[in-house]
Amino acid sequence: MDPIKPAAADSLSVVASLRQLIMDGHFPPGARLAEEAVAEALGVSRTPIRLAFRTLEQEGLLEKTGKRGLVVRDFSEADVLCALEVRGVLEGLAARRLAERGLDTALRERLQACLDEGERVLAPGALQLESVAAWSALNDSFHNAIVGAAGSQVIGDAITRNNHLPFASAGSIQIDKLALDREYQKLRVAQLQHQLVFDALQRGESARVEMLMREHAYIGLRYGPLLGAAGLGGLRP
Repeated sequence: MDPIKPAAADSLSVVASLRQLIMDGHFPPGARLAEEAVAEALGVSRTPIRLAFRTLEQEGLLEKTGKRGLVVRDFSEADVLCALEVRGVLEGLAARRLAERGLDTALRERLQACLDEGERVLAPGALQLESVAAWSALNDSFHNAIVGAAGSQVIGDAITRNNHLPFASAGSIQIDKLALDREYQKLRVAQLQHQLVFDALQRGESARVEMLMREHAYIGLRYGPLLGAAGLGGLRP
């Protein structure tokens, strides 16, 4: 195995690298992960690995075995697709409620700031490795702002529970560092979808924004193959 080393030792880059390695089958279901071995393979210290393990356990990609051990969870592409469908339905419902309620000035400015940051990240015309963390942060902020402003704790709690399933959360970004041109295209589509969602919210188009959010949830799984990727590695259908 020849893992892809992250450009920097920040925890978000390490998390994205480990997600991609799991997706590609470098760490198969049931594989036991040790901090020291993974840190050596990725060329980073143990601290970002420890933080990454904690994040991936919360996302449901890793699960505890014994007192301190972690193994890769066994899941299929069908499991991931179902979790994404659930997130799309829940976020679509949140966006529809928000469109019906209307945006206040603070929320409008927060969403616009996310769009502006997205344009800044993508402005070079190619994806920079150091920009992955920035995209992940703005993406989380955009989605969380919509869900948080929908006025429903029930929706928020349901999304939180669903986020514990593999690749289900909005922050579960996977970047194939061997195909950055394709990954740039994927993020450019995601940015456009954010812009369309914002437009529909401002116009109060509840049905349209619900549809857009449900479609947006598929970008991590379905759009890669359309742009030339192989999908979720060796996962079973």
